[in-house]
Amino acid sequence: MPTRASSLARPAAKVPGAAQIARQELPILAILTLTALVVRCWALSRPSSVVFDEVHFGGFASKYVNQRFFMDVHPPLAKLLLAFVAWAAGFNGAFDFKEIGREYLVGDDTPVPYVAMRLLSALLGVLTVPLAYLTLRALSLRVTTALVGGVLLTFENALVTQSRLILLDSPLLFFTSLTTFAWTAFCVEEKRRAFGKSWWLWLLATGVSLGCVASVKWVGLFTITTIGLCTIVQLWAHLGDVRQPMSQVLRHFLARALCLIVVPFFVYLSTFAIHLAVLNRSGEGDAFMSSAFQHTLRGHGMPDTYADVALGSTVTIRHLHTQGGYLHSHSHNYPAGSGQQQITLYPHRDENNEFYVIAAPKPDDPPPPVDKDGVPLTSDGPHEIEKYNTGTILHLTHGMEVRLIHRKSDKRLHSHDSHRPPITEADYQNEVTAYGFPGFFGDANDNWHVEIERGDPSDSVSSTRVRSLRSIVRFRHTLTGCYLFSHKIALPDWGFGQQEVTCNKNPTRPNSLWFIETSTHALLEDNGMSPGLPAERKKNHIHLVNYLRPSFWARFKELQAVMWETNAGLTERHPYDSRPSAWPTLRRGINFWTKDHRQIYLIGNPFVWLASTTSVMVYIGARALLMLRAKRGKRDWNDSTVVFYDATAGFLFTGWALHYLPFWLMHRQLFIHHYLPALYFSILMLAVVFDVLTSFLKPRFRLQAAAAIIGIAIFVFSIYAPLTYAGTWTRGRCERARLAKTWDFNCVEFPEDIAAYSGFGPAVHTVLPASANATQSLAGTSAVAQPLEAQAGNHAFEEVPKLAQSSGAVAPADVAAEANAAAAAAPAAAASPHLNVEEIHDGAHMPDGHVVEEVAIEGLDHEGVEAVVLQGTAAVAATGASEAPKASITQAAPVDPNAPGERPDDEVGIGREDTVI
Repeated sequence: MPTRASSLARPAAKVPGAAQIARQELPILAILTLTALVVRCWALSRPSSVVFDEVHFGGFASKYVNQRFFMDVHPPLAKLLLAFVAWAAGFNGAFDFKEIGREYLVGDDTPVPYVAMRLLSALLGVLTVPLAYLTLRALSLRVTTALVGGVLLTFENALVTQSRLILLDSPLLFFTSLTTFAWTAFCVEEKRRAFGKSWWLWLLATGVSLGCVASVKWVGLFTITTIGLCTIVQLWAHLGDVRQPMSQVLRHFLARALCLIVVPFFVYLSTFAIHLAVLNRSGEGDAFMSSAFQHTLRGHGMPDTYADVALGSTVTIRHLHTQGGYLHSHSHNYPAGSGQQQITLYPHRDENNEFYVIAAPKPDDPPPPVDKDGVPLTSDGPHEIEKYNTGTILHLTHGMEVRLIHRKSDKRLHSHDSHRPPITEADYQNEVTAYGFPGFFGDANDNWHVEIERGDPSDSVSSTRVRSLRSIVRFRHTLTGCYLFSHKIALPDWGFGQQEVTCNKNPTRPNSLWFIETSTHALLEDNGMSPGLPAERKKNHIHLVNYLRPSFWARFKELQAVMWETNAGLTERHPYDSRPSAWPTLRRGINFWTKDHRQIYLIGNPFVWLASTTSVMVYIGARALLMLRAKRGKRDWNDSTVVFYDATAGFLFTGWALHYLPFWLMHRQLFIHHYLPALYFSILMLAVVFDVLTSFLKPRFRLQAAAAIIGIAIFVFSIYAPLTYAGTWTRGRCERARLAKTWDFNCVEFPEDIAAYSGFGPAVHTVLPASANATQSLAGTSAVAQPLEAQAGNHAFEEVPKLAQSSGAVAPADVAAEANAAAAAAPAAAASPHLNVEEIHDGAHMPDGHVVEEVAIEGLDHEGVEAVVLQGTAAVAATGASEAPKASITQAAPVDPNAPGERPDDEVGIGREDTVI
């Protein structure tokens, strides 16, 4: 029987329904919500420049507006919401969000509706507070307890900071709190009336919320795991209730399976359907996806090509497994090894990707032709190809021994056992080169056997005869037995950052797979060269092919795989990253932004943070003590109050643990903001501990304890508010606020006296007219130097090799346009150090009156153009150009919404309608 103490410990009143609160509570909830609104929306326009990962998520909104495909490691729901708000507020997508500190209201591509975009995050952050209050009440905790929990969330600096910016954490926390509330409401209805209308409503709401939280970030999978574990406990209890027939237990199982598995997956799938429908144009993210995926994007298609590949065909060969692209050569030699011409993978279409396919000579073949003086003809390429242009087509089949001749340089694909590759110097790896010279007709090291790995089920011939886009092949070197191979290893600057190609004696099979993307042959072209062409075409069933368009399901699966792989690959260190061990004790924050003697630094409210961590430790200790007492025969579990608080705290502890502990297993780049969902549960846990500890007090003393906690939280919040709101601060106050040496916010940046701010720049820069924008100096708005500068976190598109990203050989016109601008920019930049590269590319008039876009490149052949574009930097004259901007060509180039985007590629596979090979 409960004792008097335990009866005092029980909450004063149960919640009279899942979503119902007493009428007298409504003013409390309204005041709490209004307070949260003021705290999160106050001075929302400050600062008026890009902050931390607004670089990424604002940039994604720009890409949504322009419908340019991009790749990110996070699902699209929150990004879609931000983009929708930006579009509804009139954003045209011109602003690129490329660097921290760039002004939203200053420039020709401004203003940007950044306040509206931040307002979305702020409002979702506001709603988290009443949801926490309602959750605590649905858990049958006191009004005072719910108020304490709500206020602690309201005045938590890290949560406020994240909810005031164009970031994903506020939507993530909103849907996490919504899911938690919906589930607790469902549990109340489960006890009141199973399978009633409210029961179904809250179960369905839980499922929809689960789908939404998983569609914001994959951290939402931890929320799904939390609810899934609770569901298993519920079903296990139903199974053990012998009063229920099995048919009733089955109904419970099917209802939960429908609402908590099918519905969340449908929501998740729907967000990607919208995502792919909007991003239907070629963009920066193409490089991550397979060729088949890329060719579903507008601006990235290619003309149909001949299906047949034969001796004498001119082909382009693509690597199947990596993002490297086409087998490629150019007139640059390896600096070491054999010193012969480089063979690489190049991610863009280019005439240097074209190879002739000829048969390897046999011992009984006639000697090569000579001229009238007995000198061998200077080139075997055109001569050898010419003999395949008449007569019967000789199809390329499995096991055929061939040579591949680089069309531009007339050199053969070559390998030898005497030299190792330039980067991968393992004994089982051989160098691959393009080798030959006038009058030399090759040797046995030029010979390769074609092995068909598999064909496409839609083309029965493709498993025995090499077919463009349908046959997956390997190339085995005849003499050494090694296989043509490539992997994600980039060559140094002398190789233009392109991907290494080797000949591997023990290759991983995926990295030794290739396919023919394009094929042309004189006998297949109706150009009048062959009088018997129509009959030949009919006889050989000549037809054209293109990439098979993958289904939505195939693209969805591929996108998930690429997101997973890219997410796991974010292992580079960041100046402000941290490990999970540092999070519960708030060991370090993140410098988000520093400018104009103001700073935004992500740091939590130390009082709230440490108190919530302590509450978790208190629960662990209390639970361990109860288990020890039970082992000694004590009957604490017979007390309903103990059971109640253990179940309530246990649920919240499960949420905390499942949102925190999995990060210990991750080796990727992590930040303190990854702890925020776990922090939410620990703050609710703190409220439960408060409820337990004050349950023995009279209401008056309980209110006094609550007021003391609330007062301390608000006071500490106010201390660090300048770092939250980019407010004014003094150096002395900053130093006094530094409680740990690892809190590396920059106190030197703040003045000694608050009055000094009257002479500094404003926190919100006003809109300037276009005429003033052209001459606006960035000196007054550049980020201030500091020990560690604010840097955005790494995201997907940054993982594309930088030089490969800046390659511009998408099409000859694109190359010429970018290189023209590069060549013209150099003298202009030297003469006018403040001239912006973006202005140059927009056709700005130079001092001599010429327009850059009309200046032709002089002294650059195709190889020179390729070298300039691959380096990605416009050359700037050294004299007098110390302040001239050195921007990437591709970054500076204007965006044509109707033109195809960059063409990076990643060969995951070529696909059928329903699968991706």
